[in-house]
Amino acid sequence: MTGLAAKRRMDVDQADTTVEIVLHGVVAHCDLSGALFLPDLDLLVVSDLHLEKGAAFARRGQLLPPYDTLATLRNLEQVIARYDPRIVISLGDNFHDRIGSALMPAEFRVMVEALARGREWIWINGNHDPDGICGLPGQSADEICYGGLTFRHEPSLISGAGEIAGHLHPAATVRRREKSVRRACFATDGVRLLMPAFGVLTGGLDLRHKAFTGLFAKEALIAHLLGRDRLYSVRFANLLG
Repeated sequence: MTGLAAKRRMDVDQADTTVEIVLHGVVAHCDLSGALFLPDLDLLVVSDLHLEKGAAFARRGQLLPPYDTLATLRNLEQVIARYDPRIVISLGDNFHDRIGSALMPAEFRVMVEALARGREWIWINGNHDPDGICGLPGQSADEICYGGLTFRHEPSLISGAGEIAGHLHPAATVRRREKSVRRACFATDGVRLLMPAFGVLTGGLDLRHKAFTGLFAKEALIAHLLGRDRLYSVRFANLLG
């Protein structure tokens, strides 16, 4: 298959699994996986991986299924293979606690090393892992400005223009076929974007929760919900309260 044919095939395959948006003048693709790809910057963004969450709970005596790190990394493998980005930014809460990266099993460490090979990898520090990562490729930062955008973990009420953040795990509820359906979502008003959590053991906070107060111009706010096999774009006014 020629490169052009392959690109056309990808365009068809991703017709319903991505939504193109413009954020502060920069084109971005919201992906059904919960990742964000910025083609002009060759940059992939994920947020709130919460790796080793099961292990963190186990250390506190609460047992969860121990498969979350493997499942999250497998999902990350797939999206990185799809876009092959030059840069990856992980927007904080990369691990569920301060010691998660230091205690990460060797087999998962090898997976992360393979994912980072040949590309720049930036770990943004989150409230769960404020001290950065330990013994893994890439660099840690509290926030980074690149390509006219600011990447940080917690959204800022002071400087939101061009901000891409995580932390709040946005979710939204719509009515579909006489039922209410709640899904994780990208939330953006074209000025700021909040990312859905990428980790498999993460929950969601409804976009109408008071924690989102003041972060968006509601008349321009759109939720791009992660459905089972496609994305659904819904204006804030049409979401269920």
